[in-house]
Amino acid sequence: MSFSSDIKQELCRVENFNRESLRAELYGMLLFGRTFREDKIVFKTESADAGRRVTLLLENLYMPIIEKQITLSHKSGAPKQYRISVPDSDECRRIYRDFGHSADEVTRRVNRANVFSEELSASFVRGVFLSCGSVSDPNKSYHAEFCVPHKNLAADLCKILSEVTECDFMPKTVVRSGSYIVYFKGSEQICDLLTYIGAPRQAMEVMAAKAYKQVRNNINRSVNSEMANIGKIAGASAKQLEAIEKIRRGRGLDSLPEDLREIAVLRMENPEMSLRDLGAHLSVPISRSGANHRMQRLMEYADAQEE
Repeated sequence: MSFSSDIKQELCRVENFNRESLRAELYGMLLFGRTFREDKIVFKTESADAGRRVTLLLENLYMPIIEKQITLSHKSGAPKQYRISVPDSDECRRIYRDFGHSADEVTRRVNRANVFSEELSASFVRGVFLSCGSVSDPNKSYHAEFCVPHKNLAADLCKILSEVTECDFMPKTVVRSGSYIVYFKGSEQICDLLTYIGAPRQAMEVMAAKAYKQVRNNINRSVNSEMANIGKIAGASAKQLEAIEKIRRGRGLDSLPEDLREIAVLRMENPEMSLRDLGAHLSVPISRSGANHRMQRLMEYADAQEE
């Protein structure tokens, strides 16, 4: 199952015994569904849970005759399509008009009389999400969207979301393949949206995915930094060993002052050691800068030997 399917499954388990809230949820599902007209009501979805939810709400609120169809795709692995419709035009008209719509409407808009409080707004947006919402897998990206069939409906949805006082929603819109996409980016906005519409468990999944990513990124940064340091140590050590070998083949290590001879021998025995560790392992321990100073003198001694 996809992450969006998990969200819709959780949303469909929300228990609500307030008739107005259930009505607002059904309104969101039908208004943003496939077809919502005076003579025809059709709701299509790939979610079996959403199909059962819209059927339950229709039966409890209006008791119409409901027709259910399942379409199987010829493509392997493709999801089923669930089609829930009200076949009787008189019953369609009754439902359509009960939500305050009429046949002479020029464009599809949200009738705010059905969404007059924040509680009803949450139920309404839950219905809209069940109809046309989706959220990407938070382990891959943070993106939530509503695929809306009409421009004015998209604008109305943005307005309703921006008016929610408990959340600082900032939805954006874009046109894609003839549909109007209302979308959110960012884990915090998505968590707020899921919690607002009744999916707190999936909101926690988003937060957990974000925490995992942060830990993983911190570990990667630490490992990359450590590897870079190891690379620098290895490169510096190789140059120092080359200089020491040059001295050994030339005048010999016995020609070096005692302090340089000691650190040269220690470097030959411990090519992987950092300068800090080299300094700490000398007979008289010195700091990293002191060890670096001695190594610079060794390098100069090797260069002078060539002259």
